[in-house]
Amino acid sequence: MNCPAMSASASSSRSYSTFRPRPLLPQTSHDSQRSVLHYSRLPSEVFATSPLRLLGKHSLPLRAVVTSKNISSSSAVISGDEKIGVLLLNLGGPETLDDVQPFLFNLFADPDIIRLPPLFQFLQKPLAQFISVARAPKSKEGYASIGGGSPLRHITDAQAEEISKCLSEKNVPAKVYVGMRYWHPFTEEAIEQIKTDGITKLVVLPLYPQFSISTSGSSLRLLERIFREDEYLVNMQHTVIPSWYQREGYIKAMANLIQNELGKFDSPSQVVIFFSAHGVPLAYVEEAGDPYKAEMEECVDLIMEELDKRNITNAYTLAYQSRVGPVEWLKPYTEEAITELGKKGVENLLAVPISFVSEHIETLEEIDVEYKELALKSGIKNWGRVPALGTEPLFISDLADAVVESLPYVGAMAVSNLEARQSLVPLGSVEELLATYDSQRRELPAPVTMWEWGWTRSAETWNGRAAMLAVLALLVLEVTTGKGFLHQWGILPSS
Repeated sequence: MNCPAMSASASSSRSYSTFRPRPLLPQTSHDSQRSVLHYSRLPSEVFATSPLRLLGKHSLPLRAVVTSKNISSSSAVISGDEKIGVLLLNLGGPETLDDVQPFLFNLFADPDIIRLPPLFQFLQKPLAQFISVARAPKSKEGYASIGGGSPLRHITDAQAEEISKCLSEKNVPAKVYVGMRYWHPFTEEAIEQIKTDGITKLVVLPLYPQFSISTSGSSLRLLERIFREDEYLVNMQHTVIPSWYQREGYIKAMANLIQNELGKFDSPSQVVIFFSAHGVPLAYVEEAGDPYKAEMEECVDLIMEELDKRNITNAYTLAYQSRVGPVEWLKPYTEEAITELGKKGVENLLAVPISFVSEHIETLEEIDVEYKELALKSGIKNWGRVPALGTEPLFISDLADAVVESLPYVGAMAVSNLEARQSLVPLGSVEELLATYDSQRRELPAPVTMWEWGWTRSAETWNGRAAMLAVLALLVLEVTTGKGFLHQWGILPSS
């Protein structure tokens, strides 16, 4: 693959203009505290009676940097005796059906995924074992439907290879490594190879466009622990690119894919563009300060602004998928948003997996199977889905540019450009990022603080809490006595 260069019009001096709100469609809501659907530019006759609201929580003057900088001086920051490494971080996924349960265990054993109060943290692994065993049968069905395993490792390896080729073409010889959080090749395995190869400068690049506690944050915490325990790593210079949703190449690559898929509909202008992002618990955003929601909304704004320049002015909306458990997650929920659109008479829908750059279970099964079936049942007649970026050349080239641009900051904290704002999480080292972000690992508060009688969302939440407390009590009893049904079933080892 040849790395495409940005056009002359996309020079380093250019940035997207300050965001100007478009005429937006009103929202509908199931309660007074939080909207369930945020609509933008849907036909006014569809929701003529609802109050107007901007898409997203923040009405910021968005001046995001989306340019590809001049990289001709990249060799100036690389001396002859230095060895450059790039570490790509990703979630990982089971490659066979036998891998599903241990993969789920690794996932739920992560305290950044399930945060227990300090008193119960010793139950993290028993609880992860319980949940993984309970969820494995259904998860295996999902993976069986997409070929018996996740393609994530294969795709990420291909992305690493193409980024390495692009860096070579940009006169930056570098080795690119893949470190998965919950499956092979684990981050620890990648770090050992980095040490073996004698890397002296490392750029850490999470393959998540937007930063979140539960994705990039979890991987960075793991890296922090590994770095602190190893003298070689302590002395190795590094920097982290924590999010890159605002980059020009990424924005243009996403717009290209959307434009291509819109062209497959009989009436492209009538298609609603449906951005579906992976959800996170609401408390992560409102209490722990996770920038994920703000970055996601800004990302959607930038993509739609790019489409505007191409005279594509379709209606669009953003929703969040893949929630689990009884707590409240970011809204609107994808399944509820799809149902509501069907009720409002929308007939053409194009799903855009906005937080995923590789195909995996949540695109191939959750979106392509579950949400498509729901959409057709809800009255939507024509369904389309934008593919994940994968090894799309413009996207790969832009990631390579991001690596080159970060090299001057290896070993030093980057200073944000106030005139051309970087992402909400600034470039910096693992330690610096974690020192300024969620550093105290506070217990996340309960999502609902008032009790409501009847069959309400609050009651469902309290029922979920009661069930969780019951599970924790059973686990405490099993761990302390060594007896119970978990031991009988072989889930916990007998003493």
